[in-house]
Amino acid sequence: MTGWGRKYWVRGLAVGTIACAAWPFAPLSVHADSLEGALVQAYQNNPTLNAQRASVRATDEGVPQALSGYRPKVTANGSIGQQYWDTTTRSSTFGATYTQLSGNLSPSNFGITATQTLYNGFQTSNRTRQAESQVQSARETLRLGEQTILLNAVTAYMNLLRDGAILDLQRRNVEVLQEQLRQTRDRFNVGEVTRTDVAQSESRLASGRSQVLSAEAIYKASVATYRQVIGVEPGKLAPGSPVDRYSPQDLTQSVGVATATHPAVSTAQYNVDAALLQVKVAEGALYPTLSLQGNVQQSYESSLLQLRTFNASVLGQLSVPIYQGGAEYSLIRQAKETLGQRRLDLDTARDQVRQTVVQSWGQLEAAKANIDATQAQVQASEIALNGVREEARVGQRTTLDVLNAQQELVNARVALVSAQRDRVVASYTLLASVGRLSPQTLGLRVPVYDSNVHYQQIRDTWAGVRTPDGR
Repeated sequence: MTGWGRKYWVRGLAVGTIACAAWPFAPLSVHADSLEGALVQAYQNNPTLNAQRASVRATDEGVPQALSGYRPKVTANGSIGQQYWDTTTRSSTFGATYTQLSGNLSPSNFGITATQTLYNGFQTSNRTRQAESQVQSARETLRLGEQTILLNAVTAYMNLLRDGAILDLQRRNVEVLQEQLRQTRDRFNVGEVTRTDVAQSESRLASGRSQVLSAEAIYKASVATYRQVIGVEPGKLAPGSPVDRYSPQDLTQSVGVATATHPAVSTAQYNVDAALLQVKVAEGALYPTLSLQGNVQQSYESSLLQLRTFNASVLGQLSVPIYQGGAEYSLIRQAKETLGQRRLDLDTARDQVRQTVVQSWGQLEAAKANIDATQAQVQASEIALNGVREEARVGQRTTLDVLNAQQELVNARVALVSAQRDRVVASYTLLASVGRLSPQTLGLRVPVYDSNVHYQQIRDTWAGVRTPDGR
């Protein structure tokens, strides 16, 4: 092999090393950012996920609001002011006599009223159960959001890893093309090739530099996406690994697991429960309402002749609705239609989950097969380039043949890097499609957010405006 050929193979080996850097089963670098670390950062820092957690906490407050229907309502009232009296009365018992009373008063009134609902058509109990269903729905929505963010983090990580490897491949390709152009010019100077060969090498080098610029733009966009999803600037990225071991082993089992436990399906199921309870709440408006009311009032200087008055009463109040314009009947019909809609949404969610699982399964199988195909393509392209180069040295191949073989090798290596990226992302996509993409399943070293902690802190709170975190 000529000196140029040996130098080419050294550079080709360097390019191959860059391509292999994205291989998912390669050992992790000690100082590199790992995919697991990126997932931990996204789970803790992603603002969309944190906003969803705040939404769940806000939904938790619906339960104590519903429970307030079981508790008494106490109201204090008071008044104080200045009043002037001037009254003239006529008496005819012993002839017509007139009596005039006048004076200034400072009347004041203070009282407390307490009302306790005893029966309201089970509206309070149904509202409480409805609020609890809404809390469960919000938790499942949060679980779905966690899956989405983790999958986005995996995609952003692997995209950046892929685009960095492709950028290095394109830069190495430019170095090889520069060396080829130099060698072609040397051969042109000694009359071995024509000016056309030099122009072809120059054209291919310009095209390679253009590809480097395009790869740089794509890489910068991937860096920005990584920062948005993960929440930190990327460092040196270590290779990622597939997570096939956490997914079901066959398609039928995957579909069964997904339709039973996927958070999108669970959310729809809890929405059906909430809609059913809303029907019962609306029907409760047709039932009588029974309440107990206690009232205590203390008045001072209520008139010129009454300096103090005290009243206390306990009353039972029964209200039986007869006809209120028909609005309550409309609300019942509306709630029933909404219940029907939620049941259809549940069927839609199951169908969508089933379709996503089948699609993800097919993509994973295709990604696995594509790895083998692109590896064979790279090996064949390396052999072909070496052969074309040797044939060109003895005059059986043109410079254009060498340039085309070089480009085919670069394209094959780019395809291999992309296939390796697709392999990892497809495994996470399948895990998400069956509803198992979670910190617990992946074994992430991060405190898992527990929605039940906040719920238990506020569920039976009777008063107070501070949130559990002190706000």
